Amino acid sequence: MAAPGAFEDAAAGPGPAARRERPQSVLFMCGQNSVRSPMAAVLARHLFGRSLYVGSAGVLKGETDPFVTAAIDEIGLDLSRHRPQTLEELEENEGLGFDLVVTLSPDAHHRALELTRTNAIDVEYWPTPDPTLASGNREQRLDAYRGVRDELERRIRTRFRPR
Repeated sequence: MAAPGAFEDAAAGPGPAARRERPQSVLFMCGQNSVRSPMAAVLARHLFGRSLYVGSAGVLKGETDPFVTAAIDEIGLDLSRHRPQTLEELEENEGLGFDLVVTLSPDAHHRALELTRTNAIDVEYWPTPDPTLASGNREQRLDAYRGVRDELERRIRTRFRPR
């Protein structure tokens, strides 16, 4: 499970009034686009369908994580088509026309802040524990992924619900 306070809000960019507005497109970013950002993206797509355009990318390109697949499968969602990609690959394939980048790790946050130099894009930092660091048996490790999944779902519902 996440340590108390591990999901505290922190934001960079516009003031509170701008953050209250619901963006039309969001990019979730983490270190390797293999755990936190794909979880957030599949949850946001499920919760908001076509009313919110969602992307995900990483600072580096990671490998598909079977614990992520298991945690997402448990709630009836499918990540089988997800392929980890870097921010550069996303930019080349789709462009970076997002209203908001939600960063889930420190390295992703620093990289996203660099984007604000050349792109009109807002950035929010949601510090999110890395469940790959959990130890123990399979069930204990999977619990760490469930905790991240459930907290991301809560935050996504709260942040992107229609106003």
